[in-house]
Formats: sequence, structure tokens, C-alpha cells
Amino acid sequence: MKKIYLLLALALVQFYAFAQTGSIRGTVTVKGKPLEFATAALKGTQYGTTTNEQGVFEIKNIKYGTYQLIISAIGYRNITKSVTVSEAKFFQELTLQGEELENSLAEVVVTGTMKEVSKLESAVPVEIYTPVFFKRNPVPNLFESLQNINGIRPQLNCNVCNTGDIHINGLEGPYTMIMIDGMPIVSGLSTVYGLSGIPSALIERVEVVKGPASTLYGSEAVGGLINVITKKPSSAPLVSADVMGTSWSEFNTDLGVKYKVGEKAQSLFGLNYFNFQRPIDKNGDGFTDITLQNRISLFNKISFDRKDNRVFSIGGRYVYENRWGGQMQWTPKDRGSNEVYAESIYTKRWEVIGAYQLPIREKITFQFSANGHNQDSYYGTTPFAAQQYIGFGQFTWDKKIAEKHDLLVGTALRYTYYDDSTPATSLDNVNAPSKVVLPGIFAQDEISLSANHKLLLGLRYDYNSIHGSILTPRLNYKWTSTDKKNVLRASFGNGYRVANVFTEDHAALTGARKVEFTEELKPERSWNGNLNYVRKFFLSNGSFVGLDATAFYTFFNNRIIPDYLTDPNKIIYSNLAGNAVSKGISLNIDFSLANGLKVMTGATAMDVFQREDDGVGNLVKMTQLLTEKFTGVWSVSYSFQQIGLSVDYTGNLYGPMKLPVLGPLDPRPEYSPWWSIQNIQLTKKFNNGLEIYGGVKNLLNFTPTKDAIARAFDPFDKGVTFDDNGQVVPTPNNPYALTFDPSYVYAPNQGIRAFAGVRYNLFK
Repeated sequence: MKKIYLLLALALVQFYAFAQTGSIRGTVTVKGKPLEFATAALKGTQYGTTTNEQGVFEIKNIKYGTYQLIISAIGYRNITKSVTVSEAKFFQELTLQGEELENSLAEVVVTGTMKEVSKLESAVPVEIYTPVFFKRNPVPNLFESLQNINGIRPQLNCNVCNTGDIHINGLEGPYTMIMIDGMPIVSGLSTVYGLSGIPSALIERVEVVKGPASTLYGSEAVGGLINVITKKPSSAPLVSADVMGTSWSEFNTDLGVKYKVGEKAQSLFGLNYFNFQRPIDKNGDGFTDITLQNRISLFNKISFDRKDNRVFSIGGRYVYENRWGGQMQWTPKDRGSNEVYAESIYTKRWEVIGAYQLPIREKITFQFSANGHNQDSYYGTTPFAAQQYIGFGQFTWDKKIAEKHDLLVGTALRYTYYDDSTPATSLDNVNAPSKVVLPGIFAQDEISLSANHKLLLGLRYDYNSIHGSILTPRLNYKWTSTDKKNVLRASFGNGYRVANVFTEDHAALTGARKVEFTEELKPERSWNGNLNYVRKFFLSNGSFVGLDATAFYTFFNNRIIPDYLTDPNKIIYSNLAGNAVSKGISLNIDFSLANGLKVMTGATAMDVFQREDDGVGNLVKMTQLLTEKFTGVWSVSYSFQQIGLSVDYTGNLYGPMKLPVLGPLDPRPEYSPWWSIQNIQLTKKFNNGLEIYGGVKNLLNFTPTKDAIARAFDPFDKGVTFDDNGQVVPTPNNPYALTFDPSYVYAPNQGIRAFAGVRYNLFK
């Protein structure tokens, strides 16, 4: 009998506890259409969710009380409504009407100024790309996703290992800083791999800044920034999954799970797994067309609920990858041998990032990150083992002074440890790892001159323990028309970069060429000017057209140029005895018609070159290798709302680029052809959060020339004759005086293929 009473008591307690909570359910629409994937959250709490495809949200198990419900979505004005959950209002049904912004001009961005401001108010032009954009052409990693952004090109640097980097406005990958949640987590040794393995289920948005940002972010931010913003646990789905496969036997899985950690913390866990284990040789050169990969990435982020909504979050990521490319008959037992050629790379990487706002009246935030990267690889018979560890800490003080000055002051400290198996980290044949300490201070002031004019002034001072003092200023100006349909931004700034050749140029490790330094490399310096104009047109039938045009110019001193042409057996590195320039114009056009058709298209025309001293006082202009003069991208989407079906047609177009031929006898073209990768996709959405999608990639079946790898049949140069000076001698067996070389690469070597996948999101 006592047990029965106890069970009844427990049931009453549970019923009472349950009775003290209620639910809010609502539908959000804009112009009569459901607003999907908007965030619905109760301010100052951990209660939150997102709207589904029908614009419906539901927040359950809310403790009794009065809250501020906030509905937010990129491109729309926030909706704020006071709601009370009580015994009398245990369940509430709401209908909310949203209002479109002027094409997302007031989206929140953080990258340009290191703090949250609306895109409209930012003096720095920032481009925003959401998961909806990337879903139009689903790919297994963020590296490939960027191919549809105007002015950005993922560049493959090796036909064998398929490692690559990101070019912004023609500048190579080392000039681009990759960040996760504002932390410089991807750099140096990890640049070619860091954009792989970020689970797409955890990405809130990607912010892009084109142009130098060294004033705030220091070295490596010379060409631009790509900041991956991860989702907040409060607004993420309870469970999300995205599984995709292709007819080439590629398999990719993204999973996300949200869960509570105690009463005042929520966590978001993500997993990405990519597998491709089918050697394919469509062009018949004896080498794998694309690299075989087996990669897993784990990510976890925890956000804590604190008084006055102060920030405290911490996250971690672990990546393991095993990739190889080479001759079709290669097996792991051939690793490092001189009989069968392959490039085999094992990578292990861990990262920790976090932010903590101090519990004081002033808004002072401490941001921190640490990462370790270990690489064990063989490029043919050339071993390359490397370790890199980076620790980073930064304090920022965000202070608004009166009405006109918005001040940001900060101090940062970065420590980098780097060691590898090359002469780069040896001194007198003794191992000497590189250890760089980089303290810095920075300040910026956004000055509101009037309602339509804003000025941003910034200055940073760094002290590099090897290269000494470095000062980087910047100036930004913004004008906004009274109706906010016209925005003009002008910027001028300075950047710097300290290069590490072996971590940035994997062509130096192919084993096909000898690396040579003619001098001790000095830091590069750049001066950049940008002019950006944005114009919005709102038509009477509900259609919208947006224009975004930019002119850019960057001038370099001490540019570090890899010379592939002087000696076909070497890559010669030195500071440029002259200067280098990257200049051009870009235009983005977006329009959305009332019938549901949406088009995003863009084009960039640029000229990237260096002027080099010919030894007699004349500067000779030379076009930069592997850099196109024209690039275009497009994305065309149409939705059949009544049946839940959408069609996406995406593509890009690239102009000719100069290629690293192997001397005057090389029969291969010195310039690549015009080429284009185009894709089409169908997506069917269901009411329960399920999506099924599929389509065709590379509709034109474009692949590079068959002889992209020079002398693929002789990867160890056993049939090559050299003279006393180490130069190749033409012979009947080698009439063009070639050596094995995989650096003649300008496009992915993967033809037409079908793909299909399924997505599922479960909300509370």
C-alpha cells in the first residue's frame, strides 16, 4: 500500500511540474507566404526553435511567465511580441505577419567590424550566404560550396592529391583568412584542408569580406576574410540529417543533434563523414582522376544561459582524413616506394574556440582559440611530416561614446609553433622548429557624421618576434541615401603577410621539383582601395532587383612569388624585385520576380600581375599564373509552391588563365581554355520536415586536358636525361624535355555525374 501511495505522490508531483509549463504555437507569413527557417525565441531564455516550410513554429514546456517572443530571419524585420504563459493561457496560437527588409540591407553581420551591426549600417561591405544558398548545389564540403560566389574560386593546386586553396579577386589562398565564429582557426598548415569537414548542418551563415582586414585580424587577412558562423543551439533543430551520394560512389553524411547540458546550457553536436574509395581513370593517363578520401569530422558547441544575456560559448572540432591519389595500381604497401607513385596524406586536427563576456557593466569580451594539426604524408618518395600548434587570445572592449562615436578597442596575443621534416625548420642540420609570438593592439572608431554619412578609422600594431614591428591602418566611408535604396562605400587600408612556403604551396612537396630560396623572405605589404555601390529597385508588381558593384585595387611590395618557369626542375622563391597589382571590377545582380523566380548572377573582370626588375632597371609586366581575367557565376531557382517542388540551376564560367608549362618545348597550351561547370537539381519538400533532392553535376561533362600530368607514365623520371647543370636534355624518348609534373591544373578532373540525397529536420 505504501508503494501505491508513493507512486501516486510521484505522479502528482510530475503532473504538477508539467502543469506549470505551457506551449506557444504560431504561423509566420510575409505577403501571404510562409516564412520558413526563421528563428523563434523567447528573449533572455533558452527557449527557441525555427519555423518549418509552412512557417509554423512551436515552443513547448515553457515555464509560466511573461516573455518577449522574437521572430528573426535574414532579410526580414524582427517581430517582437509580448506573450504570457499561465494556467489561463496554457496553449497559445499566434498568427504573425513579417515584413521584408530592403533586400537584406539590415542583416546582422560581424566580420567587417568584429561586432554585430546591421549590413545597412556597416561601413565595410560584407556579403552573406545562408544554407539556403549552398543547398542549391549540394557538395560534400564548404571548400567546393564557394565556387558559386562571385569573385571567389576554389583552386586545386595539384592534379594528384587535389589539395587546394581559396582565391579571392585573383589572390591566392594564403591571402585569405578562414575563421570559425570569428576566430582565426584555419591558417598555415591547415589552409588546404581547413574548409573540409565543417558539418553543413551547423552552419548559420558564411560572411565574406573582399579586401584587406589586417587592421582587425592581422596577418593572412590581406586578400579577404571568410567567416563561418555556426548556429546557436537555441535556434537549431532538435535533429538534422543530410545524406547524399553520387554515381561516382561518393558518399557524404551530415548529422546534427541538439541537447541540454544541465539547466542553463544547451549543446549542439555535429558529425560529417565523407567517403570515396573508388579509383577512377576516365582520361586514361594511369592516375586517379580525383583523390580518394576517408574523412570524419566531429563538432560540439555549448552555449550557456547567463544574466543580462551575456555571451559564454565554447566549441571544439576534431578532423581525421586519409587521402591518396596516384597511379591506379597503388596500394598502402607502396607508400613511399619508387615503384608505384602516389601522394598519401594522413591528417589529424583538433580545435577549440570560445567567447566569454566579462560579468561587468562594460561590454568586454574575451575570445580564445587553440588548435593542433598533425600531417604525415608521402609525395612519391618524398616524406613530409609536420606539426603546427596555435594558441590565440583576444580581449575586445565595445563602447559607444555619446551618439556619434562607436569605439572598439582590443588586444590580442597569438603563438604559433611549427615543425616539419624539411630544411625550412632546420639550422645547421639541427632541427629548429619555428616559434612565433605575435602580440598586438588595435582600435577602431565608427563616427556617425550625420544620418547619411559614416566614417570608420582603424589602426593596428603588431610585434612579430621574428620580423619586428608592423603597423596597419585603414579608413572606411559610407553614404546612405535617405530612402536607403542607395549605399556607397569607399575603403582604403594596409595589409601584411608573413609567408611559410611549405604550409601554403603543396606543389613544393610533389617530389617533382626542388625548392630553392634565393634570399631570406621578408613580410609582404599591401595597400588596397575599394569602391562599392549598392542600388535597390522595388517594382510595383512586387518584384525586386538589386545591384552590387565594386571596383578594387591592391598594390604589393615584397610580394613572394613562386617561380615555376626559370627552371622546370625547381620552384624558386624570393621577394619580388618590383611590385605586384590586383585590380578589377565586379557586379552582382539579384532579382526576385512576383511569380517565384529568383536569379542571382555575378561577374568579375580583373587583371593580376607583377612588375619584375629585368636586371637593368626596367620593370617587366608578367601575368600571374593560374589566375583568370574573367569569372562569372549564376543561380536560377523556381518553386512550385502548390506541390512543394523546386528547381535550381547553378553554374560558373572561367576565362583563360596562364599555366605553368615546363619550358619552351612543352607542347601543352600556355593558357587554359574557357570552361564552365553547370549543375541542375530538383528538390521535393514534405510537410514533416523531409526533403528529397537529386540532379546532375557538370552537365557539360567538362574535364581538363588528358595530358595535365606531364610524363604520367614515368613519375620517377627514370627515362629522363639531365645535363651537368641539372637541365633536361631532349631525347628520342623525351623529345619535349619534360619531367613528371602535376602542377598543370586549372579545373577539377571530374566529369558528369548524378547525385541524390535526403534531408530531415526535426523541431520540438
